[in-house]
Amino acid sequence: MTSRFVTIWFPNLATDHQIRVRPELYGLEFALAAPERGRMIVTAVSTEAGALGIEIGMVVADARAILPSLIVLDDEPEITRQALQALAEWCLRYTPTVALNAPDGLILDVTGCAYLWGGERTYMNDLTDRLTDAGYTIRAAMADTIGTAWAHAHFGRSGAIVPPGEQRNALLRLPPASLRLPPETLEKMQKLGFYHISSFIQIPARMLRRRFGEDLLDKLNKALGYAQEFIEPVRQAIPYQERLPCLEPIVTAGGIEIALQRLLETLCGRLVKEGKGLRKGILSCFRVDGKTQQIDIVTNRASHHVKHLFRLFELKIKTIAPGFGIELFLLEAPEVEDMDATQETMWDVTGGFESAAITELLDSITGRTGIDTIHRYLPDEHHWPERSVKIVTSLHEKPTTEWRSDRQRPVFLLPKPESIEVTAPVPDYPPTVFRYKGKVHYIDKSEGPERIEQEWWLEQGFFRDYYTVEDREGRRYWVFRLGPYHEEEEKELPEWFIHGFFA
Repeated sequence: MTSRFVTIWFPNLATDHQIRVRPELYGLEFALAAPERGRMIVTAVSTEAGALGIEIGMVVADARAILPSLIVLDDEPEITRQALQALAEWCLRYTPTVALNAPDGLILDVTGCAYLWGGERTYMNDLTDRLTDAGYTIRAAMADTIGTAWAHAHFGRSGAIVPPGEQRNALLRLPPASLRLPPETLEKMQKLGFYHISSFIQIPARMLRRRFGEDLLDKLNKALGYAQEFIEPVRQAIPYQERLPCLEPIVTAGGIEIALQRLLETLCGRLVKEGKGLRKGILSCFRVDGKTQQIDIVTNRASHHVKHLFRLFELKIKTIAPGFGIELFLLEAPEVEDMDATQETMWDVTGGFESAAITELLDSITGRTGIDTIHRYLPDEHHWPERSVKIVTSLHEKPTTEWRSDRQRPVFLLPKPESIEVTAPVPDYPPTVFRYKGKVHYIDKSEGPERIEQEWWLEQGFFRDYYTVEDREGRRYWVFRLGPYHEEEEKELPEWFIHGFFA
């Protein structure tokens, strides 16, 4: 597939943005200025001010001498840069690959995108009309290379679409400046009478290199497509994504569901062919007012089951506010995993997490209650109780050790032991009474001690003597004494902690 690029130039970006944020400036003569060598210099002018002779680079005092009513505002380049960034993110509805061409342009890699709008001309018209209606002065062009598209956007006819493979002919009548050459090179060309690219394009490369340096050949080769030009997108393109533009804006939940169903069928069809499954999905809805609504899902294991994924999204569709209508839907799968081809059976006797029904049930619960409500734990090779289990995110991860079954362990283990007040005989007896969170518990039964030593290679500290105790109400607890008990009165009494609760 031939690469296609669109470059967009905003010649009045700074002033256009000022009018957008301050509508009262519309139709007025105003300029932006910044300090330079102790003087305020005009850096941008409105169309109305420019028509009256105010030019960029003019000293503000001179500009006001020409036009006393001129409104002068401080130029803030960072605000203009942010406006360009916002425009780039807005253009993501037209292509997944958009790059900044600072200080006042954008580069769009539109390869394979135009057919969604019915062709390149329709695509270009829709893009340029929308930006113009938003109040921006723009010039744009489409070509096989960034260099040719940039040349026509700046020096050719705005809205030009250079046919595939025709970049050489499209460049012949343009000036050398359209190749993005530095001023010193352009000055040399002007002196030699090279007013158009056709004047020197036939000259052997070695002669051009000797006269003008390597930069001219590099820029020319990139424009002609002989050398590749790379761009840095504002957002990395996700390999697995599908787009669906709408002929009419969608404002109903039913319309959103139909669009989602179509996108899922297309995306899952591709995942099936490539042996992949979705682990995370994002549905972005681009509204006609420029705002974006977004919902996302996660799955406990890779899936390309359309009905299941649709049900997960369906739980969140009601949170989408369509506003005046949604004009484009984008479904992305930023996280995918390989899926093994498994033979379908009439019934599933394996159970556990290998059952698709179980994992789909977990996905549904997660979708309703949140991703932090379901956790999976596996045993870990540690003696210290709070280190003996670990949280895992994958249903396919296998334990590296067995659950300990020779000793009773509480159903609920506190992430960190909590201090309690204890009355206990000496030296190694379990407590007879303890107070926890203001409540006194009288112990009727107890078992222990079970001594667990600190893991010296991880951390230094006292050992713990654990007891399983049962109070008069039949509730069972796991408590421990930290360190040894000293009979001498001057020695400080050991601390006691509660660490878990039995069923």
